[in-house]
Amino acid sequence: MPLAITGSAMRTSLGDTAETYKALLAGESGRQPLRYVAPEGVNVRHGYHVDAAGPEQPYRASAWLAECVAAAAREAGLDCARQRVVAIVGTGLRELRAVERWRADGQPVDLDALHFGAAVRAALPGVEEVITVSNACSASTHALALAADLIELDEADAVLACGADAMTESMLAMIGRVGDESSDAVRPFDADRKGVLLGDGAVAVVVQRAPENGAPVRLRGVGMSCDAYHETAPDPDGLRAAMTDAYRRAGLRPDDVGLVLAHGTGTALNDPTEAGVLAGLFADAEPGPLVTGIKGAIGHTSGSAGLMSLLVAVEALRHGQVPPVVGLRTPIAEAAPLNLVVGEPVGTDARVAQVNAFGFGGVNAVCLVEVRRER
Repeated sequence: MPLAITGSAMRTSLGDTAETYKALLAGESGRQPLRYVAPEGVNVRHGYHVDAAGPEQPYRASAWLAECVAAAAREAGLDCARQRVVAIVGTGLRELRAVERWRADGQPVDLDALHFGAAVRAALPGVEEVITVSNACSASTHALALAADLIELDEADAVLACGADAMTESMLAMIGRVGDESSDAVRPFDADRKGVLLGDGAVAVVVQRAPENGAPVRLRGVGMSCDAYHETAPDPDGLRAAMTDAYRRAGLRPDDVGLVLAHGTGTALNDPTEAGVLAGLFADAEPGPLVTGIKGAIGHTSGSAGLMSLLVAVEALRHGQVPPVVGLRTPIAEAAPLNLVVGEPVGTDARVAQVNAFGFGGVNAVCLVEVRRER
């Protein structure tokens, strides 16, 4: 069944979708000094914050998500009184920061607010069901796969696939323990990368059946795998399995793809593993797709990361300009076969993009999207 993305919105450290894409083209970064958490306590000194400086507000991720849900639903023209509308929110951390503040500072915590149901219902009254899934850093792309399933099974007329996460002290402490030296910025696929930094944000897309005359943005397929290879290390076979599944569902081949939005975390393990799998996937595709990534500009936004990359892919295909990988100066050897976009935007007439999202525990998701550019 042909599927379309009929509405979307996101919020990153660089702004909304249009503002984020414009900043990416300019090579800008949303990196800032870390707020709300003492840097010396977590060995992390920078983050990619959404909020302006000021007191930390509770349930920040829920607020951003509500904005995105309302905007995406409005663009898609959803009517919950006449349509069966479901929302699926993918997240890595839920509203964990509220629990931390309760434990450390004694701030009251609303247990019902931890899983985003109330926030989505407030933004979209009449939504039939709100489901929260915690599937690590590929969570929002998993939500997208479930959205496609619900439409194809005629369980809903429209599904909002969403992602939302805000930085937490515990997650910051975990990434701060990975190495002896704190990362100063995310540098995907760079030889001098020192690790990942977190970013805030939320994102929502509306999935519906595509009309008979086609749609400007088509969701061609979403592939998934769960290899359970290691708690944190990626497995090449697991990544490859998700890609193979996506192409099978989409009815496409690697040489149909002109752009890849890589997961690209700037870590010691992800980048060479992902680069190697991509090099193998496109080995027979000439000249091969352009490859870029957005975490150098907006940080690792955890469960939101996959759908944020998807929206940047759509903008790049729509406007014919692929933004560079912010922070990339000297590509790693494993990425030599790839057409990485470095330094400046690169023009493209591509119509199909592959978007990668990989999570701890081998929870992987890959989607393929096609954009019809207006003439």
